[in-house]
Amino acid sequence: MAEGERTVATNRRARFDYQIDERFEAGIVLTGAEVKSLRAGHASLGEAFARISGGEAWLEGFHIPHYEQAKERTDERRPRKLLLHRREIERLLGKTAERGLTIVPMRVYFSHGMAKVELGLGRGKQRHEKRQVVAERDAKREMERNLGRRR
Repeated sequence: MAEGERTVATNRRARFDYQIDERFEAGIVLTGAEVKSLRAGHASLGEAFARISGGEAWLEGFHIPHYEQAKERTDERRPRKLLLHRREIERLLGKTAERGLTIVPMRVYFSHGMAKVELGLGRGKQRHEKRQVVAERDAKREMERNLGRRR
């Protein structure tokens, strides 16, 4: 994490469900109340996904709860536009046209006062690959536990 960054929400399942090849940073178009809610640390990336339609990138399913002091009320799960350069959008569109590649939101954070989202370009893992990752993690944890007992 770079200096001046504060993470608001992370998608913990993203690394488990996808093999992430590349990462991108994008800005998000938000209302003032949504920014205040994010600054308070209220957000969920659990069901969020990114898609490209009409030459624009959109973040769908990203949940930002209503900010209590706000007068206007917006849909908490509305699609939010992502701010990317045209070349980045075209590159992502070309990569997702390949079989199995998906744009996955990894985390939402503030960088120098601006709300950003980290996108990962990844390939979905098969069930046996996920089981293998869990088995390796458990074996590593067991080894660390045994080494700790010896000391």
